Amino acid sequence: MTLSNFNRRNVEIMETISRRLTYYTKLKCNHCGKPYSPEEIQSYATCGEGNCARPLIAQYELPVGSSPSEVIVDRSDMWRYQRVMPLYDHSKLVTLGEGNTPLLQCGNLGAELDMPSLMIKDESGNPTGSFKARGLSSAISKANELGVEECVIPTAGNAGGAMAAYCAKAGIKATVVMPRFTPRIFQMECQYYGAELILIDGFLNDCGALAGKIAKERNCFNVSTMKEPFRLEGKKTMGYEIAEQLNWQVPDVILYPTGGGTGLLGIWKAFHEMRQMSWIEGKLPRMIAVQAENCQPIVSLMNGTREIGEPYQGSESIANGLVVPAAFAESMIKDVIITSHGLAMAVSDDDMMEGVKLLAKNEGLFVAPEGGALVSALKALLDNGAINREEQVLLLNTGTGYKYADNMN
Repeated sequence: MTLSNFNRRNVEIMETISRRLTYYTKLKCNHCGKPYSPEEIQSYATCGEGNCARPLIAQYELPVGSSPSEVIVDRSDMWRYQRVMPLYDHSKLVTLGEGNTPLLQCGNLGAELDMPSLMIKDESGNPTGSFKARGLSSAISKANELGVEECVIPTAGNAGGAMAAYCAKAGIKATVVMPRFTPRIFQMECQYYGAELILIDGFLNDCGALAGKIAKERNCFNVSTMKEPFRLEGKKTMGYEIAEQLNWQVPDVILYPTGGGTGLLGIWKAFHEMRQMSWIEGKLPRMIAVQAENCQPIVSLMNGTREIGEPYQGSESIANGLVVPAAFAESMIKDVIITSHGLAMAVSDDDMMEGVKLLAKNEGLFVAPEGGALVSALKALLDNGAINREEQVLLLNTGTGYKYADNMN
């Protein structure tokens, strides 16, 4: 065998091994469809002369007509779905046991609201206390595989702590850019994990601008929401878990607290991948994006008071994760809401706290203000008829309330 044939055979063997571990094949620009290599470090597409600059989305050669048992591996965390995730080399996996969170029946609150099928997917038990662990496990694992030595992230709180934790596990330098008004506990956890913490006077979009500058100056990997492709893939495992926990069915309605929107987009992506593999059938859920009254750019987008890309000025909220004046993937969020026949609505900080108290009192769950916002939104949607009380409704709580104690005095 010649050297060239030997090398070619080695490549074929590695491709076969990789394909068994994952069906991931390439990245594609969400806007223009331009393909990008899965073997190179990618942030976001700057197609042509930079007129595109839209998110890159991981693509898979999915086994049509497969059964879940043929694809899901024997693990107890979110990496049981590793074949529909983008990691080739699993020796580079960075995990803290994220995922496999409970889907709970809200019988007490459901009875109070006269809803026989109200559920909550509770992400508070994830490492670092929120769903951000899913996205950052995926993103940092891929960064580790691609040889990244330093990562930077703009954050409203939970994402920064999660990235710092996974970078600590991987031995990758972490830089976190955070608004100064973020509660102290979020700052402390980043520092304890060994990250460089930069506090600024401003909001998440201001943090994003500085993170982008740092990424260029230091040649480090920018893990901004939807400006790298792999956080989305970790977040989509929520969608796989929801379907699996409901015996490969999906709810009628999902209420999701929406800041950057990665989780909403990830769940929707998961549903479409499962449909392609014939794991689920029928109508998909109506996706309802819930925002803070103090910062509601998606609501304004949906009601026509602003256009995609048009600046939006928000203000502080007790729900740090909802203070996102400029979601990079807002066009994708809008598409999901429209396609699913959903809607976007905003709730006040006072109503969020009322929702937190109702879940605590009725279900024994101490949720983040973002989770509390869903309860208040649900009550309003029941009152105006947008949700039928007989429908199966799922609330997606993104994190624990304990980290928000300073906000909830």
